[in-house]
Amino acid sequence: MWGLRLRRLLQGRQLRQGALRNCWQVPLPSTSSDWREVSFLAVDGEMSALDPADGELLSLGWVAIDGGAIHLDSARHILARPRQSVGQSAAIHNLRDCEFDSAQDPGEVLDALLQAAQGRALVFHNARLDLAFLDEIARERHGAPLLMPVVDTLLLEEALMRRRDQPIRQGDLRLQGCRDRYGLPRAAAHNALVDALATAELLLAHATHRGGPSLGALLAP
Repeated sequence: MWGLRLRRLLQGRQLRQGALRNCWQVPLPSTSSDWREVSFLAVDGEMSALDPADGELLSLGWVAIDGGAIHLDSARHILARPRQSVGQSAAIHNLRDCEFDSAQDPGEVLDALLQAAQGRALVFHNARLDLAFLDEIARERHGAPLLMPVVDTLLLEEALMRRRDQPIRQGDLRLQGCRDRYGLPRAAAHNALVDALATAELLLAHATHRGGPSLGALLAP
């Protein structure tokens, strides 16, 4: 966690007043804590492309995990208003242009996430994709990237399979492919809240299977 603190210190001069600064002011969880003692927020986003240079964040879903349990009353799903048409990406996420009439500004969506994330470690499946978009919005709105503790269930599953010398076939590291190895039910893909819930369930299955790892053992490098 020292690396994260250092990066925050270096970025601190550019950080503006607002939700991200408030988030940084909450103490970071200890890496030595048992995972069941840590508060998490499982997050997923739907985008119009795989690169922020070509697409935009369209929706964000999240759900809290406390005491090793998912709290469904914390679940949120918010649409983010795009600047351009969603185009052909609608075939993947099923979000059409007409559904964004009452959507929120992406910066406001991010601030709602940051408020929910205070004191928590974020959980993603394929964090690199989601953070590329969220960090861009954070830089534009707050002057700095998120710089939050992150758990990536894709990287956790990949590392586990490599330790066991298991071959990694196409689809094995997709969210449902990972869930299948724990006997978790199939979940409808490409809905931000559904995928956030599916990621939360995967984290619980993975951590329980490993016998109660520390937060440090779960954090993405």
